[in-house]
Amino acid sequence: MSLSHTAAEYMLSDALLPDPSSSRAKGLRLELPSDRLLKFVTVGLPLCLVSLAFAREFSAGSQISCFSPTNFTGKQSAYADTACWDSLIHHGFDAEGHAVTKSLWALKVFPYSLLVVAVLMYLPYLLWRYAAAPALHSDLLFIIDELDKSYNRSVRLVQHMKKVQQASAEPERFWEEYERARRERYFEFPLLERYLSCKQHAHALVFIYILRNLLLLLFLAATCLYLVFLHLNIFFQDEFSCSIKTGLLQAEPHIPPLIPCKLVFFSVFQLISLSVGSVYVLLIPVVIYNALQLCQWDKGLLSVYEMLPAFDLLSRRMLTCPLNDLNVILLFLRANISELTSFSRLNAVSALREATANKEDIDTVIDFMTLLAGLETTKPKHQ
Repeated sequence: MSLSHTAAEYMLSDALLPDPSSSRAKGLRLELPSDRLLKFVTVGLPLCLVSLAFAREFSAGSQISCFSPTNFTGKQSAYADTACWDSLIHHGFDAEGHAVTKSLWALKVFPYSLLVVAVLMYLPYLLWRYAAAPALHSDLLFIIDELDKSYNRSVRLVQHMKKVQQASAEPERFWEEYERARRERYFEFPLLERYLSCKQHAHALVFIYILRNLLLLLFLAATCLYLVFLHLNIFFQDEFSCSIKTGLLQAEPHIPPLIPCKLVFFSVFQLISLSVGSVYVLLIPVVIYNALQLCQWDKGLLSVYEMLPAFDLLSRRMLTCPLNDLNVILLFLRANISELTSFSRLNAVSALREATANKEDIDTVIDFMTLLAGLETTKPKHQ
């Protein structure tokens, strides 16, 4: 008999979690995987394509090629290219023969506009990092620590119950005391449960998270509209007529009024704009999905911890409207599940509980560990 008690004592001692290391605070993820993917794509894609455009500009030299008259010297042709690149104004005629001008200057600033797009896409991340991440880090650190401590308290409680049951001369009285303690909630963890309940009435994190996704959605839509505007108005005109009869050359008779020019970089800019626009359109449903995650509870994590005694945040219907800080914290707890050591152990116990024939005899992890410790092969059912 002593051998079985010793084995049970060693088993319960091994079930205790080690003290958390200081690296836990550094290893917490304060971004969801989908949010991190959005940040890398929305910010990194325009930066990468702009760097390629600038690299081609530096390697290819002039971005414009004008067909100067044959009597122009080399310096005059270079001057015509430079003047037309600086102005980027197309001179044409409408249906009635009136002279009209159309500015193509947006092509010149297109690479720089993509830099502005990258900065705008980074702003929602900065908002989350400085307005919400510090508070979220403190909440996650406290809740993860308390959940692991609650698990350890449960194991220590089992150890104490085992010793009390072994020293008890009346086993039935022991179980009566145990049932009375459960009814009067002596095993509850008020600090953790009240803290989680308090987070149901806070809305700072959820407001910032929704604002972050709305800003990102707004910037994505604005960028797509800007690219559509460029394609409809400018990105189908790689050739234009340029006038260099300005300034000192205005009175020169041998200079033609208009010379044809062609944009060398035109196809590259078209490819860049199509790439950015198509990727951003595909990312819009991802942003909407991230925001819609807050419309339902992630009950899988807390339901596992309801195996702990008197931890019944779900069963007491305390989870009401999901648009609160607690739901945001649950999403990030799921993303930091590797830091929550007790979850994997309780999840394994939950799987064993589901496979047990007499499920009504095992209501909490206390009951299951009590059976493992050899207190009773069968425990009286709850009334």
